[in-house]
Amino acid sequence: MKQVIIISGKGGTGKTVMAAALAVMAHEKIIVDCDVDAANLELLLNTELQENFPFIGAPKAIIDQSLCINCGLCIDLCRFGAIDIDDQTYINTYSCEGCGLCQNSCPVQAISMPESPCGQYFISKSPYGPLVHARLGIVAENSGKLVTIVRRTAIEMAGNLNKKLIIIDGPPGTGCPVMSSISGVDLAVLVTEPTCSGFHDFDRILSVANHFQVKTMVVINKFDLNLKQSKTIEEYCRQNNLEVIGKIPFDPAIVDSVVNARPPVCGPESPAKKEFENICQRLIYQLEQ
Repeated sequence: MKQVIIISGKGGTGKTVMAAALAVMAHEKIIVDCDVDAANLELLLNTELQENFPFIGAPKAIIDQSLCINCGLCIDLCRFGAIDIDDQTYINTYSCEGCGLCQNSCPVQAISMPESPCGQYFISKSPYGPLVHARLGIVAENSGKLVTIVRRTAIEMAGNLNKKLIIIDGPPGTGCPVMSSISGVDLAVLVTEPTCSGFHDFDRILSVANHFQVKTMVVINKFDLNLKQSKTIEEYCRQNNLEVIGKIPFDPAIVDSVVNARPPVCGPESPAKKEFENICQRLIYQLEQ
């Protein structure tokens, strides 16, 4: 079983569109959307929900007001400023980190740490294969933990269904969800764009991939919007022994595909569609080695 992740240092580079194209063209695969804060791969793949499961994150402290004596000890101990007192002692659940110190220190055992759902993860079917995806609750934390659950679910499905490939649409940026998504994969495809911010964030996500010692290939999206910056990225890749496996031109046909919730390789013929197909074929060949 091989795992490939499509990532980018910033949002809006075309990462999800690239993942959708590969999901269409590859065979014997499970598709995963690890962008749990803003999952949208399902929109391009025309999915139908089959199963959903609750995600239990970190517990949050609550105070039983019938037991609390308003001694203020928990207020003094909380390093996150999550506990305060007005007419009675109360906890700001948005500030609580769930460390449990207040519960362990309360002299009258008035504080408890119940677990509660803070998101969901799903198994859906699409015309191109099963999709595992998730949705983190509003202002909820532990996105890295949810990503781990989503990946573990996909690996179990791949084993049960005898699938040979897991395609991961990774989250943007370089934070905890990205690290949970990239660890243990066989190949990372870095999608960037020819802008100053795109190049800067590409360099940052590359350092993450290098840290995890993941083989990396590069795709430059909308390369013809700034040819000078595209050449700068290509030169940087040459200096760092990175293979640029594709340069996708700006093409209104791709905008039309996204608007109509259609993977780019399923639309009418266009220069960008042809390049997406070439990139996917090269990736499939690489993963079969």
